[in-house]
Amino acid sequence: MADEYDVIIVGSGAGGGTLAHRLAPSGKRVLILERGDWLPREIENWDAAAVFVDNRYVSADTWYDGDGKPFQPQIHYYVGGATKFYGAALYRLRERDFTELRHHGGVSPAWPIGYDELEPYYTQAEQLYQVHGARGEDPTEPPSPSPYPYPPVSHEPRIQRLFDDLADTGLHPFHAPSGIMLDEARPELSACIRCATCDGFPCLVHAKSDADVVAVRPALRHPNVTLVRNAEVRRLETDPAGRTVTTVVAAVGGVEQRFTGSVVVVAAGAANTAKLLLASAGERHPGGLANGSDQVGRNYLFHNSRAFLAVSTEKNDTRFQKTLGLNDYYFGDDDFEYPMGNVQMVGKSSAPMYRGEKPVLANLAPMFALDEVAEHAVDFWLSVEDLPDPDNRVTLSPTGDVVLHYTPNNREPLEQLYKRVKGHLGHLGMHPHHLIPRDVYMKNDVPVAGCAHQAGTARFGSDPATSVLDRNCKAHELDNLYVVDTSFFPSIGAVNPALTVMANALRVGDHLLDRLN
Repeated sequence: MADEYDVIIVGSGAGGGTLAHRLAPSGKRVLILERGDWLPREIENWDAAAVFVDNRYVSADTWYDGDGKPFQPQIHYYVGGATKFYGAALYRLRERDFTELRHHGGVSPAWPIGYDELEPYYTQAEQLYQVHGARGEDPTEPPSPSPYPYPPVSHEPRIQRLFDDLADTGLHPFHAPSGIMLDEARPELSACIRCATCDGFPCLVHAKSDADVVAVRPALRHPNVTLVRNAEVRRLETDPAGRTVTTVVAAVGGVEQRFTGSVVVVAAGAANTAKLLLASAGERHPGGLANGSDQVGRNYLFHNSRAFLAVSTEKNDTRFQKTLGLNDYYFGDDDFEYPMGNVQMVGKSSAPMYRGEKPVLANLAPMFALDEVAEHAVDFWLSVEDLPDPDNRVTLSPTGDVVLHYTPNNREPLEQLYKRVKGHLGHLGMHPHHLIPRDVYMKNDVPVAGCAHQAGTARFGSDPATSVLDRNCKAHELDNLYVVDTSFFPSIGAVNPALTVMANALRVGDHLLDRLN
């Protein structure tokens, strides 16, 4: 195996995998170092008990909270990263999310680039990840000159009634943008079979648009792209001047190996990217690599989120439920002038999930009672922006493990959004007083262990004193180090971050192609 590359990418998820796909046709020598292996294709992929109760695919990592208490993060190390388990909800940030916004709890800062610069890459990312959707339904939708590449995923009968009932109240529900390989016009040719085991599950038939299937595997068809699995990158070493990363040091199957590349791109996830940069401290970078601003690890973002199920007055036999979104309250309303956030559906819940998510509560009820709840459940997800706080941060324990200090902020908008949704339930065929908190994938009133939407630990900006990366996501202090996962976010908005990561990876990919050529 050659040990010198044009580009070394650490991580193969939404950022790293998408970047590799963009670079692959160039002929440049690209190395992907992935901490995990291929996710095994096995019947347990679709087994709710295995996924949610046994945590079959969750990493065995131990992290610590700000009080030093150990916990197991809900994180997955596989080719494709977190996208192997995401719900494939591929939203664009709203146009105003790129500007400074005043919230109830403070200010969300402006990005160093505007929506207009990222828009063409959003379009390309939607095409690459085969996003299904419908323009014009969502009143907060940012402008786009192109339709979605695929038609919206249809609502099943109970969700269609919910859609119609929401519209009858004067709201504007829309078909949620979804990255699944579904062909409803030709079901005999469709890769996706529209199962109930998508959101939070790996896809056994490889019909979810995850970074493994959509980006990494096609990239590997090019002979200039190499993937090394089970490679945990431990540190980055620099030249004596501290301006260039010269060596990537990784434990591959437990054996130390060293790799060199002209450009190094880190895409290990916001917490692990911060961990790697902090662990790479040296004489020229005593506080951690690229950390002259003392911003590496700071401003950890997470989303204020709440998952709950409403008990429908009629049975809900929906299988693929994640087809509806609502953004009427995204930027506030007449009674609350501050931004609230996004309402969407989550994957259909089942009785085994309740046992995994709320074992003490669920074990008080016999399984048939939980089955009955599941038959009538309609599952909602509320997502509200949390705000950057320098004290919400990743540091390292004495043993080099992640320590995650996080205090929630901007919580009132979540309560306001919940109040509005709850107030509508009686008009939507739901029991307004039968709402059950639900922990799934990320958790209800998400605890620190649920880290699917983590962001912000190496934010980009124009001022090296207050940011880690420049507008091209290159470290201010190094000539060849880039970051393309959610770490670069200065703010997180209130929608799922994956599509923004994918679009930015394509944008940075074009920058790197110009640089390398």
